[in-house]
Amino acid sequence: MIHTAGIDVGTGAVKTVLYAVDGPKTRLLSKRSDRVRQRDPLKLAADTYDQALADAGLTRDDVAYCATTGEGESLGFQTGHFYSMTTHARGAIEIDPFTRAVLDVGALHGRAIRIDERGKVLGYKMTSQCASGSGQFLENIARYLGIAQDEIGMLSQQGETPEKVSGICAVLAETDVINMVSRGISAANILKGIHISMADRLAKLLKTAGTKDGVVMMTGGLALDTGLVAAMRETCVKEKMAVEIRSSPDSIYAGAMGAALWGAFRHEKINQLERRAA
Repeated sequence: MIHTAGIDVGTGAVKTVLYAVDGPKTRLLSKRSDRVRQRDPLKLAADTYDQALADAGLTRDDVAYCATTGEGESLGFQTGHFYSMTTHARGAIEIDPFTRAVLDVGALHGRAIRIDERGKVLGYKMTSQCASGSGQFLENIARYLGIAQDEIGMLSQQGETPEKVSGICAVLAETDVINMVSRGISAANILKGIHISMADRLAKLLKTAGTKDGVVMMTGGLALDTGLVAAMRETCVKEKMAVEIRSSPDSIYAGAMGAALWGAFRHEKINQLERRAA
């Protein structure tokens, strides 16, 4: 048995997980997530890693492979780095083996990843540079409306007559929201309109990536936004897509989980090569 770590350094948060891996058997030992806010993400990653180790009763020397993903390539103590598309794919399979597509919605972008039963990437599509379909945009709107982050999903699902929001440009969308507030539109209907706009864009990504049916696992920070998850399900029904949108409490850790598991795989391959050489 070996211990592996996965650290996902994102724009909005740093996620760290620790695994015990014994061949095909995996056991999640600890997990931590910390918002970056205005802190140095690399220092935060090191601190979060040490906290996760303490939670598991381990030290850095106990970890056979420390894998990073996202923006974590510059961490001085990492053993190896993996591209985030592959780590989210592997992490989604770990969360739900029936997953055949991943919808990763983070602070700055959204992307659809079509995968097979092993987590191999078969197709991929990412949003454009505009941030109107991102977590950062939604966070800005919530701040303007005076709403806490954990209230967004609940309020959105209470909206009965959602207002249409620009899905093309974040600046235009924010202007739309300002006009809605001045017209007395409720926060619930504004948020529901934003979620529908985001869901429309994400559903198109899924189609473009070649996803036609099966389980779609949402990952990234917005995977826990119940309003967005509900809007995705409604949109996929409207678009007659034969997919099942799922989310998990561990969805935000998918990238870190995938990094740790790919790290275990790479560690074993390296050991095999060394044994052959010996």
